Amino acid sequence: MELYQILYLLGVPSISVAIIGAISRKVKKASNDTEALKLGIQALLRAQMISEYNKWSERGYAPIYARENFENCWQQYHSLGANGVMDDIHNKFLALPTQEQG
Repeated sequence: MELYQILYLLGVPSISVAIIGAISRKVKKASNDTEALKLGIQALLRAQMISEYNKWSERGYAPIYARENFENCWQQYHSLGANGVMDDIHNKFLALPTQEQG
């Protein structure tokens, strides 16, 4: 049962119940929107990191600027509460040399 329904049953005036109900729906929608944005940003960061890993691993090295960019993406991805799916790629990326070999 929603909060506004409980208030109505307790005899809170209808106008107050309507206002509380509207606020409650807006808060729930904002929360859902925030979660969708979070998941979308995680997906974009994950795609970017996979693309960067593939690009630089094919070349056999990752210059410092590429490593810094990858690390920044990984930190933000991780701070959004992502699971350990990208940990392996992160470790492999960091293991790449920073200069082209031979």
